[in-house]
Amino acid sequence: MLNPRFQKLAPSPFARLDALLKGIAPGADPIAMSIGEPQHAPPAFVAEVLNDNAHLLGRYPPVAGTAEFREAAAAWLTRRYGLPAGMIEPETHITSLSGTREGLFMMPQVVVPELRGSRPPAVLIPDPFYHTYAGAVVAAGAEPVYLPCHRENGFLPDLDLAPGLLERCAAFYLCTPANPHGAAAGMDYLEKLIGLARQHDFVLLADECYTEIYTGIAPAGVLQACARMGGDLASVVAFHSLSKRSNVPGLRSGFAVGDAALMEAFIGLRRYGSAAASLPVLAAAAALWRDDAHVEGNRALYREKFDAAERIIGNRFGFYRPDGGFFLWLDVGGGETAARALWAGAGVRVLPGGYMSGAANGQANPAAPYIRVALVHDTATVERALHAMTEVLPQAGAP
Repeated sequence: MLNPRFQKLAPSPFARLDALLKGIAPGADPIAMSIGEPQHAPPAFVAEVLNDNAHLLGRYPPVAGTAEFREAAAAWLTRRYGLPAGMIEPETHITSLSGTREGLFMMPQVVVPELRGSRPPAVLIPDPFYHTYAGAVVAAGAEPVYLPCHRENGFLPDLDLAPGLLERCAAFYLCTPANPHGAAAGMDYLEKLIGLARQHDFVLLADECYTEIYTGIAPAGVLQACARMGGDLASVVAFHSLSKRSNVPGLRSGFAVGDAALMEAFIGLRRYGSAAASLPVLAAAAALWRDDAHVEGNRALYREKFDAAERIIGNRFGFYRPDGGFFLWLDVGGGETAARALWAGAGVRVLPGGYMSGAANGQANPAAPYIRVALVHDTATVERALHAMTEVLPQAGAP
């Protein structure tokens, strides 16, 4: 028998996109801009480190990662966010992950109780959002509550929440810089949210996997906010990944960092069911966290593509440069109509924004007018796709 919880899950955004485009032939050689899979070359030393450590494939790796990996992650956090020395303890605050999706999905199993008082727990999710959040909440037996993010509120969830909702809240997902719209939370916002978490006894789950991709000011992080609030990590867990930072999505390597008590419980859960990263992968990941030069080069490539987008799109389709990440979030009037037209007319595959929303039961879908466009290919390919979009979208009725 299928667990009834999983009947509540909508199909993934990419399954819905497959269904939307089924039977439609691409109008040109396909360019996949629907999925955020980095296409830049990873640093050459990754293959060297993997090869040098290949003999370790005959050993089981530690679930939480090697000391070398955890120390490299802690040093990067301290360097990246200007944290006080010793604020992050590698042995108690960090665990390796086989990609951040693993941690983002599993952590609610640790922090969501059966009841909050006498009522079912709620987990708050920005809307639109990365679909793993909703799956994690349903799997944990909680109610997902979607907080609309739109241009008028800076694409960040409103933190002036009803007292009854805060009393039921067990966890709050925040993606900063956000997928899909690229908004980054400022320090005041982060401090307010951490304060709410501690006051109302819920856990802030901060997905920061895009924090190293930006074209202007480096986005703030929740650990910076914790440092400004005295250095305590209580009620906070952040998630980081090498997939976007270092162009190694196939390495499946990231980490979680935060509240020591939560991390101890989480590592305990992972001992039951996680796919621990192999020792060669951990060695390569440690080398990547120690190196910042390749990240600066990566940012320069994305900056070049955002420059091209600004030049080609101009002020059409609500274009703006996001605070971080590598997506365009374009208001084209109707995401599904635009996605079909772009595929049929130009072979450009994009994701309808509405597929990233939890709006249901007659609620307004804040993402329905949008498409998400991943600028992951080389600049020439991105430019070709963007020129095609400016030709096709007006014909499809985009404003």
